[in-house]
Amino acid sequence: MALLALLLSSLLVVSLAEISSKIGINYGRQGDNLPSPYQSIEIMKSMKARRVKLYDSDPEILKLFSGTNIDMAIMVPNKDIVLISSSQTAAEQWVRNNVLAYPNTNIRFVLVGNEVLSYVSKQDQTIWAHLVPAMRRIKNSLSANDIKNIKIGTPLAMDILQSTFPPSSGTFRSDISNTVMAPLLKFLNGSKSFFFLDVYPYFPWSANPMNISLDFALFGGNVNHTDPGSGLVYTNLLDQMLDSVTFAMEKLGYPGIRLAIAETGWPTAGDVDQVGANIYNAATYNRNLIRKMTAKPPLGTPARPGLVIPTFIFSLYEENQKTGPGTERHWGLLHSNGTAIYDIDLTGKRLASDYKPLPPAQNNVPYKGKVWCEVAPGANLMNLSSALTYACSKDNQTCAALSPGKECYEPISVFWHSSYAFSSYWAKFRSQGATCYFNGLARQTTVNPSRGRCKFPSVIL
Repeated sequence: MALLALLLSSLLVVSLAEISSKIGINYGRQGDNLPSPYQSIEIMKSMKARRVKLYDSDPEILKLFSGTNIDMAIMVPNKDIVLISSSQTAAEQWVRNNVLAYPNTNIRFVLVGNEVLSYVSKQDQTIWAHLVPAMRRIKNSLSANDIKNIKIGTPLAMDILQSTFPPSSGTFRSDISNTVMAPLLKFLNGSKSFFFLDVYPYFPWSANPMNISLDFALFGGNVNHTDPGSGLVYTNLLDQMLDSVTFAMEKLGYPGIRLAIAETGWPTAGDVDQVGANIYNAATYNRNLIRKMTAKPPLGTPARPGLVIPTFIFSLYEENQKTGPGTERHWGLLHSNGTAIYDIDLTGKRLASDYKPLPPAQNNVPYKGKVWCEVAPGANLMNLSSALTYACSKDNQTCAALSPGKECYEPISVFWHSSYAFSSYWAKFRSQGATCYFNGLARQTTVNPSRGRCKFPSVIL
C-alpha cells in the first residue's frame, strides 16, 4: 500500500504543480452584528487570506472582491439544484449572472450545493439525483463561454461514509454509493476537479474524548496509530479522516481524485456538555493545521504523501444567528466586531514561539453533574414571551408547576417562568434533539436556579 501511495503521489505531482497551498477562509454571514462586506474584505486582506469561500454568490461581495487577487469559491444554493439540472438555459443564466458578470473577480471554484447528501428526508433525497447533472450543466456553460480555470465541485460532510475507521476500511454509505457517489466521482475525475470535504476532527474527538487523544486531534505529534489494513502510520486525526475518503474513492475505482477541504476548524466556546470547545484548542488546531497545509515541500497524508490539499478554515466570524448547540456560534477566527479571538498567521510563516500565551483550557474533560437551562442575560422580553408559550405548548406537564397556586408560580415574572419552562422543556425533550438555545434567549448553567419549593428539572451529564 505504501508503494502504491508513493507511485500515485508521483503521478499526481505534475498535475498538482499549479495548485497553491495558500489558506482560505469561509466567509459566513449568519449574524446580525457583523462588519459590512467592505469592512470584512479589508479585514481578510489584512489577514493575508488568499482564498475566500462564500455560501452564495452575493453581487455586492463579488464586486468588492474585484481586483483583489483573492481566489473565490462561490456556491449554487441547494434550492436551485433541481432547476439547473433540468435546464441548460437555467445553467447558462446562472453562469451569466454569477460568473461572467464579474470578469475582474478571481472566481476559481463553483460549488454546487452544500452538504446535499447529509439531508436524508424523502424530500431532500429528491435533490440527490439532480446533483451531478446540475454540476455537469454548470461545467458545460463555463466551457461554452471558454472558461477553463474554474473547477466545479460540491462540499460533502463526513456522514457520506458508512465506515471511517481504520481509514483503509473507508466506504461510502450504501444508499448513495452507486447512485450518487459513482457518478460524482466520474465527473470529478473527468473534469480534473476536487473532492470537497467538510472535515472536523473536533466532532469524533468530542464524541469519544476518553479514547481519542486530544494531542492526536490537535496535531500534537506525540501519538501514533497504525492502520492494520494498510500498514500506514498516522500522527493526527485529520489525516485519518481524509484518508478514509481516499480509500472509499479507491474502492469505487477512482484512486487519483484530489481532495480539498471546504471546511475545517475548532470551536472557541460551546455549551457545558460540549467538551474541549475553547480558545486554547481552537488556536492550537488552526495554527497547526496551517503549518501542515503550507509546509514546503507539501506533506499530504499517509495515503497520499507530498500532495497539496487546498484548505478553507471555518470561519471568519462568530455568527450569532446560527441555530443549534452552542458551538455552532463559536467557530470564528474573529469576534463579530472584527477583532481577533486569538492570533493567527494564515501564511504559516510565524513560529509557534512567536505567539502570545493562550488562556488555559478549562473544559478538556467532560463535565459530570447536573445542568440547567435558564434565560440568558439581555434576553428580549417580547421574544421571551413567545418562547415561553412555545416551551409550555409541547405537552401539559412541561409547565404544570407554573400554574397558579403551584410551587413555581411565584414570583410572577416572565423571566422566572421562562427559566423554569426552558429547563423543564430541555430536560424532557433533550433525548429527542431539543437544545438549550431558544433562538439565543437561553443558556446552560451548572448553578442550580431552584428556589424554595420550586425545583427546576435538570439534565444529568
